[in-house]
Amino acid sequence: MSLTKSERRQRIQFRIRKTVSGTAAQPRLSVFRSNKEIYAQIIDDVNGVTIVSASSRDKGVATGTKMETATAVGKLIAEKALKAGISTISFDRGGNLYHGRVKSLAEGAREAGLKF
Repeated sequence: MSLTKSERRQRIQFRIRKTVSGTAAQPRLSVFRSNKEIYAQIIDDVNGVTIVSASSRDKGVATGTKMETATAVGKLIAEKALKAGISTISFDRGGNLYHGRVKSLAEGAREAGLKF
């Protein structure tokens, strides 16, 4: 019996989370993608704290296609992270494939100055 799409994504997410963990020196950039929106958080897993967050629902995020919006969210999260003194991160794609909007968000964050 094959897995459903959500079960497959959850298995991938657990596999990723076994190896990717955020510390104070190198926090984790977590990405959640819904059908309409995209959300990003920078998390310190040791202390259990979200340091900064950004989403496509924030004011000032450029609207357009979903890909353009994801790039804008990536740039916004990078700007907030650099203001908070964070320059290197671990990328957590959250069970999604590194393709499309997730890739666009990552490239936007790299363009704005984050290293991962």
